[in-house]
Amino acid sequence: MPEIDFNSDLGEGFSVYRAGDDAAILPHLTSANIACGFHAGDSRSMRATVALAAKFGVAVGAHPGFDDLQGFGRRMMTLSEDEVYELIVYQVGALLGFTKAAKVELRHVKPHGALYNFAAVHRPTADAICRAVKDIDPSLILFGLSGSALVTAAQACGLTVAQEVFADRRYQGDGTLTPRSQPGAMIENLHEAIDQVMNMLHSGEVRTAQGTWVPVTAHTLCLHGDQPGAAAFASAIRQTLLKEGITLQKPARART
Repeated sequence: MPEIDFNSDLGEGFSVYRAGDDAAILPHLTSANIACGFHAGDSRSMRATVALAAKFGVAVGAHPGFDDLQGFGRRMMTLSEDEVYELIVYQVGALLGFTKAAKVELRHVKPHGALYNFAAVHRPTADAICRAVKDIDPSLILFGLSGSALVTAAQACGLTVAQEVFADRRYQGDGTLTPRSQPGAMIENLHEAIDQVMNMLHSGEVRTAQGTWVPVTAHTLCLHGDQPGAAAFASAIRQTLLKEGITLQKPARART
């Protein structure tokens, strides 16, 4: 029976500000990527989101990004490999402290925003991320864009990798995500999102913004938790997956 992990980026508030309704979306997920304080998140949100994920039996992962609170980690920063390594260790280490305190397993790492997108095409950045994750805990699963340089780097590093696809993002002809600065980068129509998910899972390909098709490998499916109506999207996608006989399952550590 086919299976897929269903994840979302959560805990992306700061102080009194919150992005998305984590409590509403979490019951529909199998994995949560929790912001670690650089692009979003703080000590209180990390602790609360870890506890909330544990309440719903959802796997916990770290979601480190560029140190860009004002830009929500979606602006490009030019960093050395050492600087990338250090920001990953710093942020994952912060969330690891909260998971240990809560006696919850830290299961995976997924880079955020501009860091994720750059690592998808820039092998030195991807290698630095992989070294950091491996040095923290070589059993951690690394989430990376399907077919990307980050996936290749993780495999070369000996990490378990979950290749990721997106329900609510449009793709470019090279398999990368359409930049958010371009019109239509986000899929806001539920039926269109479900059609994209079903194509990726059943046919192993996704239709690009240019109308072509590119192959994808789907181990984990992401829906962004900060877009309007995310909880309703998550519920409908989950129901569709189950109706289609697809098992929702946390990513397996043995997957490469």
